Amino acid sequence: MGSSESEAVAPLASKTATLNHISLADPDIEKSVSLLKQETIRKGTILVLKYLKMIHKQKNHFMDQICGLLLICYLDGGRQWSSIRGKHSFRRVTKAVAKIIALALDLDADFFDKREMLGEPIAVLRLIYYEGNISNPAKGIYGAGAHSDYGLLTLLATDDVVGLQVCKDKDAQPQIWEFVAPLRGALIVNLGDMLERWSNCIFRSTMHRVVLNGQDRYSVAYFVEPSHECLVECLPSCHSEANPPKFPPVTCGSYLLKRYNNTHANLSTYKKHET
Repeated sequence: MGSSESEAVAPLASKTATLNHISLADPDIEKSVSLLKQETIRKGTILVLKYLKMIHKQKNHFMDQICGLLLICYLDGGRQWSSIRGKHSFRRVTKAVAKIIALALDLDADFFDKREMLGEPIAVLRLIYYEGNISNPAKGIYGAGAHSDYGLLTLLATDDVVGLQVCKDKDAQPQIWEFVAPLRGALIVNLGDMLERWSNCIFRSTMHRVVLNGQDRYSVAYFVEPSHECLVECLPSCHSEANPPKFPPVTCGSYLLKRYNNTHANLSTYKKHET
């Protein structure tokens, strides 16, 4: 899935990443904004949210029942995600993260609360099971290959098994990969390609992969996107005469559809050959 590397990497021998930890229980939001701004200097933005005990307990409850189930939540009367109590907790966390992002970009705190943005978002909850195999990066064998999420942001809860790796500078050659240490009661926040585009590359999306060490591994990923009608264009605080917009405006729906089609282009070609 990901690109091969010149040497095999023992899953537990790589360096552990140093990440900023943001507590949503801290009333000093300027402190959280400052920590997020520090991450922009590192090119690949990833944060750890602390003190989310309720969601962590619910995550374990999910894992006892189902693995690999995909649930989609639309607020327009389509498929509903009403049976899982953690839905509202994830949404509250998403709004809190969006507020910190907005302030870090010198926008109003409620900028992303608009109906077409995160007022009525599209949310996908994916419960993921990795079988207890052993990865071999030298041969391009991973639990999940190197990628960045192409949406807005992802909230990620993991079990206690090490496996997630991040590359803080995805443009570096060679790329340096570091493990993200599991932290009980916390969520990892991956910023997606859409936010990189929206912020004119002030925020860079999180390049990550999963390297397995022989243990079964579980995670819960909550992917968040604006509504399909939302216009994704360079944010007003993210461009200037010296730094013009790098991307043309596009609706969220068109952008996601194009990215999805590009991702599955090879599969479509394969199916045509099969017929």
